[in-house]
Amino acid sequence: MAAATPMMQQYLDIKEQYKDCILFFRLGDFYEMFFSDAEIAARELEITLTGKDCGLEERAPMCGVPFHSADGYVARLIAKGFKVAICEQVEDPAVAKGIVKRDVVKVVTPGTVTDMAMLDDRKNNYLMSICKNGNFYGIAAVDITTGDFYATRITWGNTRGKLLDEIAKYYPSELVVNSEFNKDSEFLSELNIRFSIYISVFEESFFEYGFAADTLRAHFNDFASRVSDYDISVNAAGALLKYLDMTQKVSLSHIQSFNSYNIEEYMILDAATRRNLELTETMREKSKRGSLLWVLDKTMTSMGGRLIRKWIEQPLVNLGDINLRLNAVDEFKNKYMARVEIRELLKRVYDVERLMGKVVLGSVNCRDLTALKNSIDQIPYIKNILSEFEAQYNKDCFEQLDCLEDVSSLIERSVIDDPPITIKEGRIIKDGYNAEVDKLRQASTKGKDWIASLEAAEREKTGIKNLKVGFNKVFGYFIEVTKSYFSLVPQEYIRKQTLANCERYITPELKEIEDTILGAEEKIVQLEYSLFIEIKEAISIQLTRIKQTARALAELDALAALAEVADRESYCKPEVTAADEIEIIDGRHPVVEKMMDKSSFVPNDTMLNMEEDRLSIITGPNMAGKSTYMRQTALIVLMAQIGSFVPAASAKVGIADRIFTRVGASDDLASGQSTFMVEMSEVANILKNATGKSLLILDEIGRGTSTFDGLSIAWAVIEYIVNKENLGCRTLFATHYHELTELEGKQSGIKNYCITVKEKGEDVIFLRKIIRGGADGSYGIQVARLAGVPLSVIDRAKEILFELDDADVTKKSKLTKVKKQLEGQMDLFAAAAKASQNNEVLEDIMKIDLSRLTPIDAMNILYDLQRKMNA
Repeated sequence: MAAATPMMQQYLDIKEQYKDCILFFRLGDFYEMFFSDAEIAARELEITLTGKDCGLEERAPMCGVPFHSADGYVARLIAKGFKVAICEQVEDPAVAKGIVKRDVVKVVTPGTVTDMAMLDDRKNNYLMSICKNGNFYGIAAVDITTGDFYATRITWGNTRGKLLDEIAKYYPSELVVNSEFNKDSEFLSELNIRFSIYISVFEESFFEYGFAADTLRAHFNDFASRVSDYDISVNAAGALLKYLDMTQKVSLSHIQSFNSYNIEEYMILDAATRRNLELTETMREKSKRGSLLWVLDKTMTSMGGRLIRKWIEQPLVNLGDINLRLNAVDEFKNKYMARVEIRELLKRVYDVERLMGKVVLGSVNCRDLTALKNSIDQIPYIKNILSEFEAQYNKDCFEQLDCLEDVSSLIERSVIDDPPITIKEGRIIKDGYNAEVDKLRQASTKGKDWIASLEAAEREKTGIKNLKVGFNKVFGYFIEVTKSYFSLVPQEYIRKQTLANCERYITPELKEIEDTILGAEEKIVQLEYSLFIEIKEAISIQLTRIKQTARALAELDALAALAEVADRESYCKPEVTAADEIEIIDGRHPVVEKMMDKSSFVPNDTMLNMEEDRLSIITGPNMAGKSTYMRQTALIVLMAQIGSFVPAASAKVGIADRIFTRVGASDDLASGQSTFMVEMSEVANILKNATGKSLLILDEIGRGTSTFDGLSIAWAVIEYIVNKENLGCRTLFATHYHELTELEGKQSGIKNYCITVKEKGEDVIFLRKIIRGGADGSYGIQVARLAGVPLSVIDRAKEILFELDDADVTKKSKLTKVKKQLEGQMDLFAAAAKASQNNEVLEDIMKIDLSRLTPIDAMNILYDLQRKMNA
């Protein structure tokens, strides 16, 4: 049987260790792929598939990409859901004996991407680990580019639902899971449908508590103080750190703090609510424009952009923390000139967090260090302006800012002002920083002067006017003579190369100069690279100071951005309390008013509490603005709890622990669920998980089924929510079932509101104003007319509506006037049954043939009708 060549055997041995990756195998100036990897890469990257003799019976399928442009190819494979293992030559080929040693130096996965070109600079790229043990879950998440590391546990309540909420919050690029989690195929399918996340199954032993705790203890100084007793989040966090160690194969010292938290420390928002409120992206286009983030993110730095996104996705519930932010924003808003100056300085600050990530991970270059220095140089000016601020949060940021003069001075003295991207070809260290570099440069410079002198002397001696001394990497320095002067070439010239129009020669004197120059230049390149590594290490020692300062800059940027929006859009400072009132005067939808002429947006008031205004039933026609009104209320509460000013004349906000929304209709075709099933699933989730401190936004519950079914469900849901023994939480409930307005006065805590409209002939004008009371009608036909439905269809709809109204006996007998009390609840359908009975009697009367009726027959029929009516 044929044996593989030594090189191919080396490839096969390394590939065996990385079966789940596409192996980029370094051969000279290319990364080569073989066998199935080559077939996959050729197909996905649209590059040529060829073959290579490898000692086996058949040629090995092969493809390759140039090493200098490999990043783009890696990015494309990662985007398509593949892992890529980068295998490099780990010894110098010039001194290698036999096959050059190679090893994998890095594994690139969707959650461990560090190439800035592959990432959104205003969004964290999270890698999440999940450890499942029965119904308990441990969670850990990390952004390797910034060093942010978080861990939590889910051990009570609807644990699967809470896990989905956390995944929706982080929206990781990759999940690392244990084997028990991987066995839950139904849940994995749901995750794939909802999030399309790459899932990696990691070795079970790395999730064991003892191993995980030891891993964390060895890495984090603050681990012991953050964890007490058994905590399943430790299992997930330890495995996550081990996964990073095995894929990155470098120091992870920029991951400095073990941030353990409880999910109840923040407002809980499920995936449906995040989607319905369009917090960070729109539902349809999935774009930032049109989202709350688009309105609020006026930050000047990438760090600030990531932080404000995090604030929006994770609102606060601690009153003290909320007011700290609000007061800081208020001060920035009131100090206009200081805010403008600080924002202008922040505009010159680069992404310090990710720059330090590159320093630690070893991918930093001299341009990155120059960007770091330029960022640091802004800090003294920012501190000077901030010294006049008095709000506690702003003062805390002032204290956290370190001017880092030593780091700036080091880079200023050592790195040239406009360095190249590469760090291995020299010309990166400033003159005067290192005496040895200066000495070698002088030799190199003088050598070039010698070359110029030699060229002039040879022209003079030989009489060859166009003689010139050139250089390339193959032949080194050479003397070039064109054809027309071949007869003048001296005998001591040694021919080296013949070209079409000229010949190239060398002389002993030229080779001597070449050895001097090239020796010096080679030494300079090696020395400069060594000095660069020393500078990088010196900066990485100051990692804690730099990260602390970066965090303070990001917070100042986010606070100033919220103040800028508040000032520009005429927002007010909300009064956030621990009480239950939500009292908004002239509230506006922050996104809708930005998308339209600001003066044309109609503001509205909102009054909710846990007493007489627990639940507002909102009626009105489609397109009148019910959904906009309800969403704006939810967004105002959320904005207040992230510490932002809000779009209103005034606002008093009692803290909500959760916001739930059931808005809009959509089939979940991928999971085989109809619109109504999706709606009922969301309602079930809300009723099971809401608390008395939650805010509910419910739009047209029950509309996905028959009228009576839908009405009965909506009625029952309202009764359940408004009952303090069940929930009693603050709720906005929009509906087209006008019968529900009868609940006001029958159940405490319910108030009716409607959207005002004005009829003008056959048209209807939406006034967008919320007022007390129920709506007169749905105006569905008028809305259809506005939407451009053909007039013939409109006219026919009117005829059918008239016939249905005329035949609707229930309108002649008010639905809720005949009621029967059943265990303290109203019987909605007692009146409906009576109306059905009336219909029967009327039908019997219509069938009587009066021309043939005898007096005795008339008496009998009258008796039967009376009996039916009294039944």
